[in-house]
Amino acid sequence: MANNKETLYIIIPAYNESENIVKLIDDWYPVLEKHDGDGKSRLIIINDGSKDNTYEVICACAQTRPLLLPLTKPNGGHGPTLLFGYNYAIDNNADYIFQTDSDGQTDPAEFEQFWECRDEYDAVIGSRPQRQDGRSRKFVEGVLLLLLRMTFGVRVPDSNAPFRLMKSELVAKYLGKMPKDFNLPNVMLTTYFAYFKEKVKFIDITFKPRQGGTNSINIKKIIKIGWKALGDFGMLRKHISD
Repeated sequence: MANNKETLYIIIPAYNESENIVKLIDDWYPVLEKHDGDGKSRLIIINDGSKDNTYEVICACAQTRPLLLPLTKPNGGHGPTLLFGYNYAIDNNADYIFQTDSDGQTDPAEFEQFWECRDEYDAVIGSRPQRQDGRSRKFVEGVLLLLLRMTFGVRVPDSNAPFRLMKSELVAKYLGKMPKDFNLPNVMLTTYFAYFKEKVKFIDITFKPRQGGTNSINIKKIIKIGWKALGDFGMLRKHISD
């Protein structure tokens, strides 16, 4: 167990992940235990209105894992669920927020190098040079990066990687600049960090195929989200310094 008093909140949104969720908890709970200094850190898995028994499985796992906190909310999508989790962490005085997803595509063993950078950088964000989740998603990320360069003038290697360690106070600084139901909060947090020249480091991570279950975000939904984001980026650019 860690000797420090820093509180770490690991935020993981989950939707219909009953096939993955137990392994996810088994993988990430030891990471949190290792870095919990005072019993106040939490592994928070937010059930986003799943239609399967994801939430019940999380609650069962929490019976023997005191640092695991299951939360549930009506379905609102990945982005609003992240915002829900980030605000929860901030409201409960987390020092650090780490975010990843529930589909098993990221590797908990890579967390340590992020944690070791926490004193030197205010945010450490994953970069996925090799993605194993399909060419379409890699293409979408490339389009996002192009739009961010055109709209905000920022250049980042990866805008939306679900593997990021951030100081809670830094996240709080920029959450209010986004709509409460914004679909791409990680993209905009990355953009704000780069635009305002915050102390950010990007580290390459591995990114595996989904480990089980069915991806709820298909190409049709991605295009819809992307089209809306195009308008949102323009609006946010006008008010970026507010």
